[in-house]
Amino acid sequence: MYVINSSLTAPTTEALLPCLPGVIFQLDRSPDGTLRFTYLEGDRDILDHLDRAALTDSANEAIAQLTGEHWPMVSAAIERSARWLVPLATRFRLCHPSRKAYWIGVSASPVRADDGVRFNGMMMNITGQVVNEQRLEKRCHTDVLTGLPNRRKLMLELNRLSMVSEQDSTPFSIMMIDVDHFKRFNDRFGHAYGDEILRALAERTRALLRDSDMLARLGGEEFVAVAPRTTLGHCYRVAERVRDSIAKLDLGAGTGEVTISIGVAEYRSQERLATLLKRADKALYRAKDTGRDCVYSIQ
Repeated sequence: MYVINSSLTAPTTEALLPCLPGVIFQLDRSPDGTLRFTYLEGDRDILDHLDRAALTDSANEAIAQLTGEHWPMVSAAIERSARWLVPLATRFRLCHPSRKAYWIGVSASPVRADDGVRFNGMMMNITGQVVNEQRLEKRCHTDVLTGLPNRRKLMLELNRLSMVSEQDSTPFSIMMIDVDHFKRFNDRFGHAYGDEILRALAERTRALLRDSDMLARLGGEEFVAVAPRTTLGHCYRVAERVRDSIAKLDLGAGTGEVTISIGVAEYRSQERLATLLKRADKALYRAKDTGRDCVYSIQ
């Protein structure tokens, strides 16, 4: 390290601290797990929202309040770092009444101390970084035309529900939805009208589902509705309400001109998601063969 001036005075050092891009700290962890900040200086924007008196005593409760829902994750990261002496890297959303989505990133190096472990590190405001990450993630998981979750997000949700179902035998069902004769609308009225049909279908169907349900655009004129904690019979009844509501839409071509067919299937234990989707798709084509504008389910 090249030192330009090794004789900086304490007042000079104090004057430089607020210029840091974050807060530098020393955090001591005693053998019984008690946490205590022994040093905490730097960015005033962060420090002004911290109760330094509480953090320099027994800080566990104060840190838990600051990190809120992220405390279990932060606590586990601290314990892992202290046990194995590996770098600490974690983040949390600062729980403060005057802040909205204020994210803090923490990085530190642990060292053995006389009585426990000491972390030397820095806390930084990473709100902009997290917001950008969330924006990119939303773009990756959102259908541009309808604003609904896309196929990628759908598969993540189906995978999550299948794991929950295997753990506690909770049922869930899906609806495969397809616009009848969609190509005719595109050919007759143009693709802009076809897009309007898809947006209207998405809006109307989403309004008929529960907050816990997911409606995703699979591609083209196909959609999938996912209903957690729902049996085949109940999902069938919901599908009928959706079908009836769409048939009553008037998008300029007249009521009843735009109809949908729906295939319904319930998840089976140990079933591959591709198989579940294939069964729902098979039910959909049974509905098409039956005459369209109807719902068909497969046990």
